[in-house]
Amino acid sequence: MFGEIDMMYLKNWLKNILGFFVFLRFKDIWELKDYLESHHKENGLLATVYSQYLDKKGSYIGIFAKFKNKPYFPHGLLGIFISDLSEIGKNAVIFQQVTIGAIRTKGSKNIGNPKIGDNCYIGAGAKILGNITIGNNCRIGANAVVTKDMPDNSVAYCSPTIIKKKNTKMDNRFYVLCEDNKSEQYYEDGKFHKV
Repeated sequence: MFGEIDMMYLKNWLKNILGFFVFLRFKDIWELKDYLESHHKENGLLATVYSQYLDKKGSYIGIFAKFKNKPYFPHGLLGIFISDLSEIGKNAVIFQQVTIGAIRTKGSKNIGNPKIGDNCYIGAGAKILGNITIGNNCRIGANAVVTKDMPDNSVAYCSPTIIKKKNTKMDNRFYVLCEDNKSEQYYEDGKFHKV
């Protein structure tokens, strides 16, 4: 009766209708995120609406990413990626296409999530990666890639990329934390495998 495209259309239509009702209860996406985080809900109707809202903007903000207060996005939530367990201080200004991401690749330095201080300004396309600390009152320029700690009141900006040849094979499988936030799993052959 229904074709595959019809079912996909129907599912999207239902999600949009449900989203309407969810946002009658929650004033914005941040209030919904706070609710999901405080009630430890990663699945279900509300989590689906949260994910769909961000998906439409090409963004992902982990439910368990910590914010001291609502950040300001001058160009909206376009292409923003903030991994779960990242921490962002108050009064953050985050432009489009920013990644604040965890490093989980075996053998990498700085495995973990970024911690960003208060009053930080993060320019378009900036990448902040791994278990690093960005101090208070820092500026990160457009397209800068930050993989080292930044002291308070400092600026990071682009420099020429350095390419370094390794003499050993690198393990580039993608690792994520399991639901217990302790054990890991990696992606290979089209699915996740527990370590």
